[in-house]
This record gives sequence, structure tokens and C-alpha cells, in this order.
Amino acid sequence: MHKRYLLPFCLAAALTACKKDDVKDNSPKENAATFREIGSIDIGDAGAAEIAAYDPKTQRLFVVNNGVENKIDVLDFKNPAAPVVIASISMYPVGGLVNSLDVDNGILAAAVESVNKQAPGKVALYNTSDYSLIKTIEVGALPDMITYSPDGKYILTANEGEPSSDYTNDPEGTVSLISVKDNYAVTTIRFDAFAGQQSDLVAKGLRMFGPGSSFTQDLEPEYITVSDDSRTAWVTLQENNAIARIDLQAKAVTAIMPLGFKSYDSDASAVNLSDKDNKDLTLSRQKVFGMYQPDAIGYYTVDGQHLLFTANEGDAREYDAFKEVKRVKDILLDGTAFPDAALKTDAGLGRLNITTTLGDTDKDGDFDALYSLGARSFSVWNGTTGVQVYDSGNDLDQRAIAAGVYDDERSDDKSVEPEGLTVGTVGKEPVVFVGMERADAVGVYSISNPYAPRFLTLLKTGDAPEGVLFIDAKDSPTKKSLLVVSSEGDGVVKVYSPE
Repeated sequence: MHKRYLLPFCLAAALTACKKDDVKDNSPKENAATFREIGSIDIGDAGAAEIAAYDPKTQRLFVVNNGVENKIDVLDFKNPAAPVVIASISMYPVGGLVNSLDVDNGILAAAVESVNKQAPGKVALYNTSDYSLIKTIEVGALPDMITYSPDGKYILTANEGEPSSDYTNDPEGTVSLISVKDNYAVTTIRFDAFAGQQSDLVAKGLRMFGPGSSFTQDLEPEYITVSDDSRTAWVTLQENNAIARIDLQAKAVTAIMPLGFKSYDSDASAVNLSDKDNKDLTLSRQKVFGMYQPDAIGYYTVDGQHLLFTANEGDAREYDAFKEVKRVKDILLDGTAFPDAALKTDAGLGRLNITTTLGDTDKDGDFDALYSLGARSFSVWNGTTGVQVYDSGNDLDQRAIAAGVYDDERSDDKSVEPEGLTVGTVGKEPVVFVGMERADAVGVYSISNPYAPRFLTLLKTGDAPEGVLFIDAKDSPTKKSLLVVSSEGDGVVKVYSPE
């Protein structure tokens, strides 16, 4: 019954299906493995070109320039193959030094440390069209990194709070949460609620070692990432070897997650720990630990899981009143733990820089274990539990050696020194970009499976890449994905795009 209506119905359904199939996929057909340099500009010498931020409204690139004069250079970026400096924003009227930048909805936000680094810092807001100063906002001491939340409702700064050189003035490390819609009202997020957990956190790998410093003074926030839904933020506590989680609605820290230590006594994490070994780049297993101590951190979510990517740079406290680092040849090793005297030679472990705040486990004056700075890798962590789900082992070292960009003179310190990091989507492929300050390169990895990132390519950069900025194709002036790398060693900004 009603068979006479069946054929027209089928034809209509077929036509509908055809129309759906004919809908064009507007995502760019890009291959992240084909990134290549398409343009560059030199904006100064050492100290210039630290961090960059891009404004899609004006198609301008804003770059921190801490060279001769502290300023923000403005680049016309309509043609990324040939960027041009068109203006500069002097920091003189604001006072202090700019450390970091971010842009949202036509407003440039700059994190500015005070001339007296222990004094409160500022956030300076500028119109990206005419560079006029909109407002200055007081934040914590030494705001080292700034970011907007993805929804644009908040500006966050990581206030490192470094001590004075004589360690008589050590400001608290804090995070400033600025509400854009509430006339930029500031909430100072502190870590004091966790002071009572210090012993338990230290037992899990948190480092607390500033002489005479309280729990909150000792913590030093470094870099921030925010979840896609703008509800949660994570901040690296670099010197403390931890990540803190922040609930942005409650405006409070909800967890401090110590990262523990990485053993170099495995094939996957074998290292070169001497800069005086006749340029032998062989990687070998060593009875040494690395402290992750991440600098940059990036966010990615898959299957409802919060995942955090970290560049495990490492950093030491070296002040007039307190220096934590010594070379292995200058310390006393426990004879049972290290029976081989040859370890203390320059070609062995003698040149390796280690922290003196860890390793004397039985408190008898000699070192039973060795803890070096950083982990020479990038890692992936569960943002809810703090559990590590991936570490790149020695892959960054191996890639740098294979490309001929490995700096053997840094083997005794932090090797390739992963520092900058960003996550983006190229075409349909999620990718992490890892900047290596001492290899002058960026490693590009697919994170289609974030639990097992896959190496794609290595990009050579300027000297000492500091800022690693990804510009999504939808915001790009070329409508293709762009990577912008700013290098503080030579003041060069390089631009890359996939073929």
C-alpha cells in the first residue's frame, strides 16, 4: 500500500544526501609536517624579541623589545612573509619592564614588572588600533606572564615574586585574576591555604628551600594556561617543581601538584652530561635525576580529560645571599652510592650542575643522589590528578643531534633547554610546538594521540627562542596556520607556515 509514493521519497532522500555530501569542508588542508620559514624580521640585538602577541582585528603583531629601550614594537603583519615595524609603544610612561603580552577583542594586555622587582607590578592595557593607554592595573610582584581566558572575561598574570639579591625581601608568589567586565577589578589569588600541607607536598616532590621564606613567599608562579571553557587555570611553579590548579569561578587555588623527579637511568631517557668530553654526543644511562621544573604550559582536552603540556626547562636560585647550584666535582659523593671515582672527572659527571638542596638523604654531609636542573623534555600531565601520562624522554636531544643543532656546551647544564611551548590545530591535526632555547629550534609533534605524541619536523629559529606563538588559520591574514617564534638572543622574529 502507498507504494506509488516510495520512489519520489527515495529520490528526495538521495538528493538530500547528495547535498550533504557536497557541503564543502572549509578547514584548511594543511600538513603540519611541512612547516617552513616564510618570513623574518630583525627588531634589535640581544634582549629584543622576547614575546609576541597577534591581533586579528588589525592584523598587527606586538613584540616585547627589551633591547636598548624597553618598549613594545608594533609590526604590520598583513603580509607575514614581510612584516614591517610601524610603531613602538614606550614603557617609560608606565614605568618598569614589560615581560609578556596577550591580545583579545582589540585590547593589548602587557605584564609590567616594577623597577624595584619586589614591588607590585602592573598590567597596562592598550588599544590595538591607536596604541592609546586605556588603563593600568596593579598586580603582584614581578608579573612574568599574562594571558586572557579563552572567553575574554579574565586576564591572568603569574606573579613570580622573586626575592631581592640579599634575600631580605621575598614577596609572595601570587596569581592576579582581573575581571574584564567589572572594570578590570583584581582578585589576588594566594596559596596560603596549602601551607599546612607543606610536609606532605615536599614528600611528593615539591621544592621549598628559600632561606627564611614562608610557604607563600617560596612559591614562584611562572606561566599560566586556561581550559577551553574558561573555568579552570593551571600555573607552573617552576623553581618549586609543581603545577597549581585554580578554579576561576571560586577564584581560589584548588590543588598544588608536585611533579616528582625523572630518572636518567634508562635507555629512553639517556643523556649527555658533560661539556668537556671531546664533543662526544653519545647519550648514556646515568644515575642522576632531573627536576621537571616546567616553564611554559599548554592545555589540550580529549575525551573529557584535561591534559597539560609542559616544557621542562629547569631553573636555579642564584642570588648573592643564596646559590643552590654546584658542580658534581665540587661536592662530596657517598662512596657506596657512587663508588666510581671517575664520575667526578670533567668527561664524566664532574661538570654537571646539580642542586645542593636535594640528595643528602641521610643528612651526613655527602650526596647519596644527584638532582640536576630541568628534564630535557616535554611532558603531558593529567590536569585533574597531576599524574604524568607521557614524557618525551631524550627525544628532543636526539632530534637536535640529528639536525646538527645540539649545543654540547650546554650538556652540563640543561641541554637543549625546552622553554617555550604552545598547542594548536593545523588543518585537523592537533599539534604541540616546543621551543628549545639552547638548540635554537622548535620541535613540532602531532598530538592526535596525546598520550603518545609523534615527531613531525624540527624548525631552525633565531638565537635563543623565547616566544612560541601559534596563529590559527581562521585568524591568520593568509588564512593558513602560522607559527611566530621570537628569539631574545638576536632579536629576530621568524614566521613559519605549512606548505
